[in-house]
Parts: sequence; C-alpha cells; structure tokens
Amino acid sequence: MPLSPNLRGALFMMVAMVGFTLNDAITKFSSESMNMAQVMLIRGAFASLFVGLLAWQRGALAAPRSMLQPMVAMRVAGEAGATVSFLVALAHLPIANVSAVLQALPLAVTMGAALFFGEGVGWRRWLAIAVGFAGVLVIVRPGFEGFSIYSLLALASVACCAVRDLFTRRIPQAIPTLLVSTATALAMTVLGAALLAPMGGWTPMSGKATALLALAAVLVLIGYQFIIMAMRSGDISFIAPFRYTALLWSILLGLVIFGDIPDLPMIIGATIIVGSGLYALYRERIVGRRQTAAESAGPDMAPDGI
Repeated sequence: MPLSPNLRGALFMMVAMVGFTLNDAITKFSSESMNMAQVMLIRGAFASLFVGLLAWQRGALAAPRSMLQPMVAMRVAGEAGATVSFLVALAHLPIANVSAVLQALPLAVTMGAALFFGEGVGWRRWLAIAVGFAGVLVIVRPGFEGFSIYSLLALASVACCAVRDLFTRRIPQAIPTLLVSTATALAMTVLGAALLAPMGGWTPMSGKATALLALAAVLVLIGYQFIIMAMRSGDISFIAPFRYTALLWSILLGLVIFGDIPDLPMIIGATIIVGSGLYALYRERIVGRRQTAAESAGPDMAPDGI
C-alpha cells in the first residue's frame, strides 16, 4: 500500500536526520586524529566539489557575482561562526549534548525574527522560548559540577546559526539556493585553511581518514536533498517535528561509537527543549501562520558548512 504524502514526508525527514547525524559522528571521530581546522578544510573541499558540480549541472552558477550579495555574505559569516564553534564543541563534548543544545535553534530564530525584524510572536510562543532556553541551561549547567566551557561554544553556535537563518530568509529569491550553498562551502574551505596553523598545523592523513571526510560531505548533501523532498511531500506541521529524531540518533551513535551515556540533566534539558519547540510549532499551526520550510518551528539545521 502506498504511503500517504505526510508519512512519506516524515520518512524522508527521518532519513535526512540520519544523514546529518552520521556526518556529525564522522566529524567527531575524525577530530581524534586531526584538528578541527583540518576537518573543515578537507570536508569543505569535498563539499565544494560536490555542491559546485551539482550547481553547475543545474545552471545555478550562471551569475557567480551573486555570491557577493550582502545577504549572502552575512549568511556565510553566520555559518562560519556557527561551524567553528560547533566543531570545537563537538570535539570535546558528547555528540548528544551538542545535538540537544542545537535543538533550541528554532526558538532562537523565532526570537531573533521578533526582535530584529518585527515579526509577530504571541505571549505563548515567548513563554515557549523562555522555557526552551531554561532547558538549555539545564544541559549547560553553568556554575555547577559538570559544567564545560565547550558547552558555551555549543550555545554560541546556536546564536550564529540563528544569524545565518535570519539572513537566509532575506536572500533575494532570484539567487539560486545551490549558488548560496557553493559560496558557503568554498568559504568554509578557505576558513579551514586559514585556521590550520593556529589550531596545530597539518596532520598526515590516511586514505581511510580522507574517505571518511568525503563520506561526511556526501551525507550532508543527502540530508539536504531529503529535507527538500520531505518539505515538498506533505503538511509541514506534520513533517517538521520528525526533525527531532536527530536527537535520538545522536544519543544512539554517541553510545555505540563513543561510549557516551546521557546523564540526567541532559535528558531533562533535552526533553524541555523538544517540548518547547513542539509547542511553538503547535501555536504556529493554531494561529494559521503560513510558513516556508526555513521558518518552521521544527529544529533548523546544525552548521554543516553548506
């Protein structure tokens, strides 16, 4: 029996989350043998190649000067800050903890849109935002035993991702998405090269290590493709919550690959954040707000360099 559009979209969304989370796991694994600048450089080079070829094949590179458009530049700057802080946090924290903090991203985007662009947000969604960030504090636990400075980098990544997503909304429709992705991937490659010496220099790589980072770039592209397929398949209010399955995959991969067992504060904080995000999504549906995929209160994407 064929799946309904909503169920098909939910399946596509879950596949996308598997792709993104596997990319994060490979990236964290790679950080055990090289610094994160080298990871950015190699993964970015492969992503630039793959995305660039796809953009060229679809005619998205016809006006390359559009990469210098101010909104594109601000979007790239946000992604750069998010990627650096995210990767350093990922190298030093359990993957599930970083993923849980990143689930607050849609709440941060909603708050930023209200504060800086005057978008209407009712008191119920403001309450959801406040509760969600309380959940972040439970995970980060500032001032308590178990606090890590790298948790603040995960939170900084959320802020930079919010900047990225807010400027993404304001990129002119005439500029192809694949052109923006190509510009971002190229910028992350250059940034990785620039940070290589300050972060410890080049480490010789085996063929296996290179292949793993190439696979990570492919997994990101697969994730984005399935996100697009999901959002074109059914009702966004039904599909978007399935983005939270990324947290489940992060917990599973952290346990299986890295031996990380989630502690109670992480579980409580993640539950609060996810609950707040789902409630915000519910309120958007109640008020009848028409959304694009990027505006959904489901969790936006972690920084993946494209």
